[in-house]
Amino acid sequence: MRRIQTGNALSAFGLGFTVPYLYVYVAQVRDLGAATAGIVLAVFAMAALVALPFTGRIIDRRGPLPVLLGAAVLASAGAASMGLAGSVPAVVLSAALLGAGTAVMQPALATMIVWCSDTSTRTRAFATQFFLQNLGLGIGGLIGGHIVDESRPGSFTLLFGIEAVMFLVLAGIVCSVRLPRALSIKDAMPENTEAKAKGGMRALLGNRAMVQLCVLGFVLFFACYGQFESGLAAYGTEAVGIEPSTLGTALAANTAVIVVAQFVVLRFVERRRRSRVIAAVGLIWAVAWIAAGYAGLGHGSQAMATAAFISTYALFGLGEAMLSPTVAPLVADLAPESMVGQYNAAFALVKQLALAVGPAVGGPMGAALHGPYIATFVLFSLGITVLALRLGKQLTPVQNQPSLAAKSRVVAQHKPAERAEPAAV
Repeated sequence: MRRIQTGNALSAFGLGFTVPYLYVYVAQVRDLGAATAGIVLAVFAMAALVALPFTGRIIDRRGPLPVLLGAAVLASAGAASMGLAGSVPAVVLSAALLGAGTAVMQPALATMIVWCSDTSTRTRAFATQFFLQNLGLGIGGLIGGHIVDESRPGSFTLLFGIEAVMFLVLAGIVCSVRLPRALSIKDAMPENTEAKAKGGMRALLGNRAMVQLCVLGFVLFFACYGQFESGLAAYGTEAVGIEPSTLGTALAANTAVIVVAQFVVLRFVERRRRSRVIAAVGLIWAVAWIAAGYAGLGHGSQAMATAAFISTYALFGLGEAMLSPTVAPLVADLAPESMVGQYNAAFALVKQLALAVGPAVGGPMGAALHGPYIATFVLFSLGITVLALRLGKQLTPVQNQPSLAAKSRVVAQHKPAERAEPAAV
């Protein structure tokens, strides 16, 4: 588990080097124009949507290790070629390789974490993964910001080169992973005649709890991540009147809250029902959107508006810290043992769809329809609360609150000892 988490952190570090600067690199440094930069970002997302539907079945048949290795090599090739690309076909092809590779890594890493954990440790494992991802992205973006220079294309080539190396480091680390015997491919994927009879996707769609979780996941990612760099950024510059540099401060506040609060929040989350934790996130995000509404539609000073806008990103970070040990482990707990990869890939696909639709809807609204934009996403956030409470009715007690499983094992261990003592006397 430590090796998997280390590789995950280093790959996130590499992504942090380039993701914030991809648009600037294509449009200005390579002088290919804003339209080409938009196409590159779209291809980056579309490649993920194309690759993910096939990923889960391959993971369940071949195991996550070979899939992760292939994805890391693919992403490394995409990053390296992006740093050298100087024409439209080259940057588009590089974006496709990079987008597909990084997307496939997500369910492969998640499945490896599932194999190396059980119900009692999975919550903390996924919280650690999310913490290290954000820490890596934040540090990578911070260092990358001091390296990039729009007047020197070579500085961007260096960034993409570092990113390519980090993906290869991830591949090297996971090559050294030896899963416990109890979690070998053969043991982790027993024969599942019911799933085989129905077919993978039919079995997934027949799981009402998983379908509801996917709907909830789409709303979660649409109302948060899908707005960070599009609708909310446009709203901040147009309605709030903040400087573009302040967006960086807001994103830094988001990352800082996640890094500082993650394990404090984890102690709170571990002993509570997952559905209620997600419902609480919906309420927190509704407050975040109300703060954004005050920033752009209120009548306070510019300093107050800026502070309110930054607090929106900080509140989003608090909600993210609560979700990381909740949603991903729940996907794993809902999956049959032979379909963990397919469930993880399906949920990753839902996330990518939300990230593709979110900017398309939120961008124009955030730039021009300020009042309706805020009202819409306050309602979406409250919808998260409603959907989470409905999901809770579909979950078993242990699925909803894994700590119950740990309690039942402790009771089972102590009862025989209490009965054996009189017999010994």
